[in-house]
Formats: sequence, structure tokens, C-alpha cells
Amino acid sequence: MKNQTTSTVHLTTIAPLLFVMLWSTGFIGARFGLPYIEPFTFLSIRFGLVLLLLGMLTIVLRQPWLSQPSAYGHSAVVGILLHSGYLGGVFFAIDSGMPAGLTALIVSLQPILTALISQWTLGEHISWRQWLGLGLGLVGVAAVIGDKLMVAGPPMITPVTLGSAIIALLATTTGTLYQKRFGTGLPLLSGTWAQYVGALAVTGPLALLIETRTIEWRAELIGALLWLTLVLSIGAILLLMFLIRARSAARVSSLFYLVPPATALEAWILFGERLGLWAFGGLIVASIGVALVVTTSPTTQSR
Repeated sequence: MKNQTTSTVHLTTIAPLLFVMLWSTGFIGARFGLPYIEPFTFLSIRFGLVLLLLGMLTIVLRQPWLSQPSAYGHSAVVGILLHSGYLGGVFFAIDSGMPAGLTALIVSLQPILTALISQWTLGEHISWRQWLGLGLGLVGVAAVIGDKLMVAGPPMITPVTLGSAIIALLATTTGTLYQKRFGTGLPLLSGTWAQYVGALAVTGPLALLIETRTIEWRAELIGALLWLTLVLSIGAILLLMFLIRARSAARVSSLFYLVPPATALEAWILFGERLGLWAFGGLIVASIGVALVVTTSPTTQSR
């Protein structure tokens, strides 16, 4: 029992950094894959593979399945919000021409939105130190994206791309809060499996109705699909569910501030994209902001 408790503490310590590292690669994977496939077709194939793999893991590891119909319903709602809504909005916005960095900036407003709503719906208390951290995180993200926009020039924003990014923002905020309220006591593997059932129930019909489903099977697409399926849809999502269960919604959401700076750093390493002084400064400021939020004593998190 003591070893198990120690392992849980260690996982809780390293999980936030690991989650940011994994989650930030989602935009990189989208950049690799989307030139060769339409967004909802891409997501539907990805979700189908995840369902198969998670189902096999649940059986092989002899993990419990959900026992109540309501549990499947709650998990499906989370899947529709966190996977179909968030990923669908992000992928559609990028595929329609919105720069990935600007999409990331819009979605990174989630911590502020989550902190506001969590006070009303979950009774979480946000201290002045946490509000300061949330504000610094937003400033840091804006500095990173501003640095990139100064090089790329003013982006073209249409009502469709802006609406898609806002849908992604609202979906991931609502999904995080809904999971914290209704899904924290569910088995991790089978609960996540049920999420992807709900997600595929949305992206599958969208792919059939509004897309041609034309696929150009290139090495870049196959690599992106495998990475996003195994690392993002299984590894990062299981980490996210673990973090939501172990921490407050506001503390978990603050980690998303680090995603755009981390993505910019990865794009600099992989694609040689410029990463200027503003971007480096923004990365430091965002990191300080997140630290202020996540290191606050848990006793201040709830009334």
C-alpha cells in the first residue's frame, strides 16, 4: 500500500510536465497530417484506432468496465466535448487556413474561462495568487504568439475559422468541468474508451456528410496518425483524466498555457521556425504563471 501511494505521488509530480510535452505535439501532428486528409476523416480514423486499442488494453489488463448506463452517458458527453468539439474545432480551423499559433492562442484562454466557471459550478476557490498566475500565463502565451505573428504577418481570419476555434475553446472548457463533476470516480481505461465512443459518434457522421474522405497515404500522414493515436489520444488523455481526478479544474486547466510556447519550441526544433526574444520571454512568463497556480496549497482550492 505504501509503495502504491508513493508511486501515485511521483506520478502526480511528473504528470503535469509530461502532459504538456505530449499535448503540445498535437499541433505538430496536425501540421504533418492535414495536407493529406480532411480533418473529420482524420479524427474518425484516429478515434476508431483508439477504441480498438483501449478496448484491448481494458481486456488484457483485466480492468473493470463501466457498470451503469449513466456512466457511459457521462463519459460519452466528455468525449463529445473534449475530443469531437475541441479537436474537431482545432483541426477544422487549421485546415481552413487559420495559423496553428493563433488557434492555440484562442484555445489557451481556457484556464481563465475554467477558473471563472469552476467557482460557480464546482465551488472551487481561486486565490489572488492563482489569478495572478492565470494572468501571467495569458501574457506569456500572447508574447509567444505575437513573436510568431510579427514574422508571419497579419493572419487571415474568417468567421468560419474564428467560430471553429471558439467552439474548440468552449468545448474543452466545458469538457474539463464536466469530467471533474461527473467522471472522476469512473474506471480510467473503460471510462476513456466510452469517451471515444461518443467522439466517434459525432466525427463519423460529419466525415460522411461534409467531406469527400479522400486520403493520400503518405509517410507523413501515417506517422502523424500513429503518433496522435498512441501518444495523444491514449497517453496524454489518460494523463489528463488522472490529473483532473487528482487536482482542481483550475489547476489542471492552467497547464494549457504552456502548450503554445511548447509547440513553438518544437516547431523551432523540427521545422526551423523562428523563435525570437519575445517568444523565449513569453515561455518564461507563462511557466511562472503556471507555477503560481499549480503549486498553491490544495487546502486553498476548495471551500
